[in-house]
Amino acid sequence: MGHTGLVLTGGGARAAYQVGALRALSDVLGPGPLPFDIIAGISAGAINSLVISTGAEDFSRATQRLRATWESLTPDRVYRTGTLRLASIGSRWLRDLSAGGLIGKSGINYLLDPAPLRRLLESEVPVGRMRRHLRAGRLYAVAVSATNYHTGGGVTFFEGAAEIAPWIRSTRIGVRARLTLDHVMASAAIPVFFPPIRVDGTYYGDGCVRMNHPMSPAIHLGAERILAISVRYLRPPGETLKRQAKEKDQQLPLSEIAGVLLNAVFLDSLDSDLERLQRINKTLALIPRDKLNHQDVDLRMVPALVLRPSQDLGKLAADEYERFPAMLRYLLKGIGATGHAGEDLLSYLAFEPIYLKRVMDLGYVDTLARREELQEFFLGAPQRERARG
Repeated sequence: MGHTGLVLTGGGARAAYQVGALRALSDVLGPGPLPFDIIAGISAGAINSLVISTGAEDFSRATQRLRATWESLTPDRVYRTGTLRLASIGSRWLRDLSAGGLIGKSGINYLLDPAPLRRLLESEVPVGRMRRHLRAGRLYAVAVSATNYHTGGGVTFFEGAAEIAPWIRSTRIGVRARLTLDHVMASAAIPVFFPPIRVDGTYYGDGCVRMNHPMSPAIHLGAERILAISVRYLRPPGETLKRQAKEKDQQLPLSEIAGVLLNAVFLDSLDSDLERLQRINKTLALIPRDKLNHQDVDLRMVPALVLRPSQDLGKLAADEYERFPAMLRYLLKGIGATGHAGEDLLSYLAFEPIYLKRVMDLGYVDTLARREELQEFFLGAPQRERARG
């Protein structure tokens, strides 16, 4: 059936939704290896991609390990939450902004220190196992995408079959590399919140910033069909109009602006890319088959299925403010993020067990509700009927 790609995008703590969705998919398809051999992750999705890729021989076990990792998370296992550390970062920002460089610059360019996350990945993610699956042919390619802060372009680092060629587009390139935790940490480094990561002498940040076509890496790597897991809730038009008409406060807090910016970075690109892919597929369906094989038409049809939340993941984080570490609550309150005000911003940082469980459970239930669609996509009608029998 050709190469099947899995695309996991970013979203901070919202990426827990992917964990529940993947666990449900393993229940739907039953025992066996991964049902996809090309895995392309971006931002927090890059972390999930790497974990899944290390368990290519047993999909169920891989999803169980991924779930166990997320269930163990607390804010202090993702970023440093100590009062002294947060106060030190805040004071360095205050010094740079207020002194105008007159007393020297501290070089601070982030709000949270993700050192605990790196230690967690070093202990929980055996990267060498992923590489063994690539050599054994269980995986065809694995990729993570990041943003080059020096050029402003998107870079997809990939490791896989020898016949895969690097690619160059106007705002993004594909580079063959030996994937490491540095690549993954760079892909997940949300701008301003987490520090840039240096890879081969160049600083990189979150891959969602410049990856306007998140399914593109999987297609370049050879995927002939794609399963993508989004963390964006598609709000019905009526609900959107109601929100627009709702009376607002006299002032707009900075947390609301930050939430909108983060949503623009993390949530919108997959849907616009899906629309583009569907238009290409419909156009190609109108072209005679003999013309499609001609060198002048360098396009191919790529069916895609996108799983997405049935509820707004931002709203699920509205009550998380009180569970944040005290010093972080103090800083968030300063920019107006206290619950329903700033809920979108909070949802990206809410690595709290209660919120993560809510989101994982939602991903599981939403995906099970699409059981027949998933069986059709992965097994096809004849195989699905046999599986039922």
